[in-house]
Amino acid sequence: MATLYDTLGVAKNASQDEIKKAYRKLARQYHPDRNPDDVAAEAKFKEVQSAYDVLSDPDKRKQYDAIGNGRFGGAAGPGGAPFNADFGNFDIGDLGDLFGGLFNRGSRGGAQQRRQRAEKGADVEATVNLSFEDSLRGLQTQIPVDVVTACSECGGTGAQPGTSPVICPECNGRGVINESQGLFALSQPCPRCRGNGTVIEQPCKQCGGTGRERRTKRYTVKIPAGVKDGTRIRLKGKGEAGVGGGPAGDLYVVTRVAPSRLFERRGESDLAVEVPVTYAEAALGANVEVPTPYGERLNVKVPAGTETGKLLKLKGHGAPKLKGSGKGDLVARVRVTVPKKLTKKQKELLEQYQQLSGEAPREEAFAS
Repeated sequence: MATLYDTLGVAKNASQDEIKKAYRKLARQYHPDRNPDDVAAEAKFKEVQSAYDVLSDPDKRKQYDAIGNGRFGGAAGPGGAPFNADFGNFDIGDLGDLFGGLFNRGSRGGAQQRRQRAEKGADVEATVNLSFEDSLRGLQTQIPVDVVTACSECGGTGAQPGTSPVICPECNGRGVINESQGLFALSQPCPRCRGNGTVIEQPCKQCGGTGRERRTKRYTVKIPAGVKDGTRIRLKGKGEAGVGGGPAGDLYVVTRVAPSRLFERRGESDLAVEVPVTYAEAALGANVEVPTPYGERLNVKVPAGTETGKLLKLKGHGAPKLKGSGKGDLVARVRVTVPKKLTKKQKELLEQYQQLSGEAPREEAFAS
């Protein structure tokens, strides 16, 4: 027999966060608003809601686990053999209180009044495209965001302006109805009001009674200096409207930074740039100019005997740091250039150098 844990698709030792996450996923998937006229989806939604009502409450969950572990004896299902459990001082009528309306004995209290559970609205993600230079300087810009918000006509009530939702006549505002199952009565969300306890007799014409509408809103976003490709900036409460009075979700702005022709990011705030040097400069040593992303030209010393790939650090000339103050470093990566065409004189001089140098760089490769 399937358990409430099976209904939510979680393990029996699942944490409260795991239970909540599973419930929210399934509730969104099977919610009647997303599945109009789908009887199977509505039934599944009711099962998920009932399971969450129990497992989300530590005390109710403890009592449910106790029954599942047999602490109340070998009780038969509804309509089966008589219960032979030893309940002691436990009154079976209290099951309705313990399980928040999942089980209720008809002679005791009935289902507790239920309302639509307040839920935080969905988070929304938007992207903003930046040049490499703008990512270093930072800027303020406006971005359009397509979000679900409270209906501007009815203010989110779902009722035509001038009217209000009324108490559901089928459940008398409780949000639940009881279905007799022998000894127990199974409590389910009211099919008329879908658990809200109220119904809308005159739906808002603009939103069709949902109380929500999709609109494009424009938000001003401050992009801090130093962002890189994929940086996420959070705007609290700028996402989709909440459900049942819940808070709005958040807006996450993701930066997409165009690559630079000269510079590349290294880590959080360092930048790298390739600096070509001639063979003579690398061999003899020289002072060469290095460009920075801020339009400056800096002199850096290339030591004599420098080879391709050597890194020369210029402190404090990288990207602004997002955490803390100051800037990272600019790393100049040396690339020794080889002339593709030589004059007759240049060729003669290089041949003389080769004869005088006596270098044998490949001898080690053949050493025994």
